[in-house]
Amino acid sequence: MGTLAEVLDGLTVEGELYRRHDDGSVDCYACGHRCLIRPGKRGICKVRFNDGGVLRVPWGYVAALQCDPTEKKPFFHVLPGSDTLTFGMLGCDFHCPYCQNWVTSQALRDPASDDIAGSTVRRTTPAELVAGGLRMGAQVVASSYNEPLITSEWSRAVFEEARRAGLVCAYVSNGNATPEVLDYLRPWVTAYKVDLKTMRDKAYRQLGGVLDHVLETIRGTHEAGFWVEVVTLIIPGFNDSTDELMDAARFLVSISADIPWHVTAFHKDYRMTDPDNTTAATLIRAAEIGQEAGLHYVYAGNLPGQVGPYENTMCPSCRTVLIERLGYVILGYHLTADGCCPKCGVAVPGHWTSHPDEVRLGRASDLFVRVPRRVRA
Repeated sequence: MGTLAEVLDGLTVEGELYRRHDDGSVDCYACGHRCLIRPGKRGICKVRFNDGGVLRVPWGYVAALQCDPTEKKPFFHVLPGSDTLTFGMLGCDFHCPYCQNWVTSQALRDPASDDIAGSTVRRTTPAELVAGGLRMGAQVVASSYNEPLITSEWSRAVFEEARRAGLVCAYVSNGNATPEVLDYLRPWVTAYKVDLKTMRDKAYRQLGGVLDHVLETIRGTHEAGFWVEVVTLIIPGFNDSTDELMDAARFLVSISADIPWHVTAFHKDYRMTDPDNTTAATLIRAAEIGQEAGLHYVYAGNLPGQVGPYENTMCPSCRTVLIERLGYVILGYHLTADGCCPKCGVAVPGHWTSHPDEVRLGRASDLFVRVPRRVRA
């Protein structure tokens, strides 16, 4: 069968997000690293490589695939109560030591994930993926688990099929994008989730990224008309100072006070096992900082039932509870068919159903019994 790298090299096509040079090298602009890749070499992501002056990119497989609540992505302003067919490939352009998806994202860097990741690689087609999602009742298709930017050609092919089937398409990304890749995706992608990991460039570089690239992606996706939600994983001692959280919130407000900001709880994982797990009190403090900065929609995640009102969507004008949640379970949905507050009439930004009476409501116990559904590709 060969090594994992050899298997993946056979599942490639010529890319579209690159430029050629006369000496056989290529400029890849799928992500913010903009790798100059010489013949026989690979980009930082390890999955895009130069084969005789042609950039080869991942194609025709998934390494992770399941159908689960859209709120778990997390998107709180995209069809609440719906399910999302979520697919991923292998590889990443960052190397975060706390990655919860390290088996897929770090498969070509970390020998510990090689065997596991290799056993999950399944050949498929965009049509097969979308058909599987439709069978499961998905309304959204998302590229996630690894970093989708580095597999954007494959993601777009899946999204083209999904849009023809009437599905909403989404990216769950670290935000290390380029204007070129956002232009490439924009006709097909509705919603874009960005991880804003820290507001300190030095800390970002330890993870393999550049702060300004991520900030520009947040600004650029919003200006281009994507629906943008931002997530910050709060890690004690890494990014949880009041000043840093306020800087993050103020930056988002400078773009739009309507951008939802999710502050989520860190738990010990992969190679980061020294910090304490994030407490509910820390998440509540971060959410309060977001509100103080002027954000209209701040959510505290990963600790269901422990963060007070910060799982709910509230009207920014009259503070009516519009969507009541426990984790990813929708307990109450009160938006009007045109996405407005029923009490004061304020329009709430997002992508809402025009049939609110059909939103799937659950009970608190559903949080503990509902599990992701595997999809046969």
